[in-house]
Parts: sequence; structure tokens; C-alpha cells
Amino acid sequence: QVQLVESGGGLVQPGGSLRLSCAASTSRSISSIYAMGWYRQAPGKQRELVAAITSGDSTNYADSVKGRFTISRDNAKNTVYLQMNSLKSEDTAVYYCNAVVTSVMTYWGKGTLVTVSS
Repeated sequence: QVQLVESGGGLVQPGGSLRLSCAASTSRSISSIYAMGWYRQAPGKQRELVAAITSGDSTNYADSVKGRFTISRDNAKNTVYLQMNSLKSEDTAVYYCNAVVTSVMTYWGKGTLVTVSS
């Protein structure tokens, strides 16, 4: 069982930055979780992968955020972060944290809203 709680969302102007946090409550270290990631869902659109990090520290980013977003992990705090820089209006969405423990055990947080607007 893994419980995920996101935080750090809010309103930011275009070009600004935000750091999202995902705190995992679990009996295991997140370093042992196969992969953790961030997804987002904008109004009227499907949920999409933003960034992911594996237990081996491999990272993967959506083309739309490469060079602007960085995913990282603090195993001691059981927390995954998403540093978002140079934010654009099209980054506006609800951001969800995801943990893939196995192919049949996936967990989601409830999401945090990011609004990029002047």
C-alpha cells in the first residue's frame, strides 16, 4: 500500500517557477518502487505523463517539458519532486503523482492544481 500526497501547486505567472512535492506514505523506501512519476490533466484533455524516475534513477520527460522541468527524489524523505521552470499557460493542469510498484500495483495521489496565468 502506498499513499501519495501532492503539494506545491498554485497560481504563477508565465515564465515563473514552482516546485511540486509528492510525499509517499509506505512501509518501503521509494527507492525500491519501480517508478514514480508526475502526470497532468488539463481541462478537456487526457491525462498525460510529464516526467518519471525509476528505481535505477533513469528519468523520462514529455517532449513539451524537456529542458524546463526536472524530476528528482529524496529517498530519506520518501518524497519525489517536480521542479518546473519557465512555465507556460499550456502547463496549466492538475498534476498527479504516480507510483508503479509492479505491473498490477499502481497508486495515484489526488492531485494539485497548477495555474499559469498573468
